[in-house]
Amino acid sequence: MATLDLHRIVKSFDKTTILHGIDLSVNDGEFVVFVGPSGCGKSTLLRVIAGLESPTAGEIRIDGQSVNTVSAADRGCAMVFQSYALYPHMTVYDNMAFGLENIRVPQPQIEAKVTSAATLLRLGDLLQRKPTQLSGGQRQRVAIGRAIVREPRLFLFDEPLSNLDAELRVSMRAEIRDLHARLKATMVYVTHDQVEAMTMADKIVVLRGGRVEQVGAPLDLYNHPVNTFVAGFIGSPRMNFLPIALLPPDVSQGAHAVVPAGTHTVGLRPEHAQIAADGPIAMHVSQVEQLGSTSLLHGKVGQDTPFEMVINGQTRITGGDNVQVAMPREHVHCFDAQGLRL
Repeated sequence: MATLDLHRIVKSFDKTTILHGIDLSVNDGEFVVFVGPSGCGKSTLLRVIAGLESPTAGEIRIDGQSVNTVSAADRGCAMVFQSYALYPHMTVYDNMAFGLENIRVPQPQIEAKVTSAATLLRLGDLLQRKPTQLSGGQRQRVAIGRAIVREPRLFLFDEPLSNLDAELRVSMRAEIRDLHARLKATMVYVTHDQVEAMTMADKIVVLRGGRVEQVGAPLDLYNHPVNTFVAGFIGSPRMNFLPIALLPPDVSQGAHAVVPAGTHTVGLRPEHAQIAADGPIAMHVSQVEQLGSTSLLHGKVGQDTPFEMVINGQTRITGGDNVQVAMPREHVHCFDAQGLRL
């Protein structure tokens, strides 16, 4: 286990700067998830932490010690890749043992470490199989096992579930989270999937354009996003955004206004919108997804502002209907003209 501290990390390739002064602290035993859209710099940041890329500026500290000049092999980090990176001609056992053999760990220790990791990951019956004889989830567990046997200070995961189908992703999320609880290890995990971030993280780091937008516990980001970018990225379906001009005066002005002065955009999550005969928002429904336990309504407010609602149970509302939508005051998010939370 280890602490990780990043101070003003900058990474440039030629004249293109990818990371713009990243500051971050990861506590011992914490599960931290980097999340953001493609190209935001999250994988580059992970590679800088691992030592696979050198920072252009700034300092990386593991357990309080600077590792800028320490090689990737000596940093005590183990990385699990999206592609698994298993040797196809080797058995599961040999894949997991290979790194230890390279550093001349005694054979009895290798056997003990591999057996222990295989038991932890339910791979004991698969040790003599080749990767081509395994499912995607089993291959990913082998890749994780290869990291475990090294007993690293830091586990680094680079979108490890992106090659798996939807059902397997859900089960593997739970497995990795359970593994973290059992190992009590420090883990840094990269994903573009905000559902993975919400369900797995102790702490989420939202990145955009090589900068940190917000750091916090999943529900802190969900309930108190600092700007419209975080508000729109965290939560599924994404938050609805309405220009203040679309709200009637009794909602946006006067002593009983729902929104404060200076509000430019109002945010309301689809699951918090409510159908009400006296609701201040008129929504034209274009499509309804009947999901059984819930229904997802797609439509527009005004001429062209997209709007979605999640309602419990099933509904008789269909495409072409108009509904009035209420905005519960406690669930309204208000942002200024720069997109910052008020």
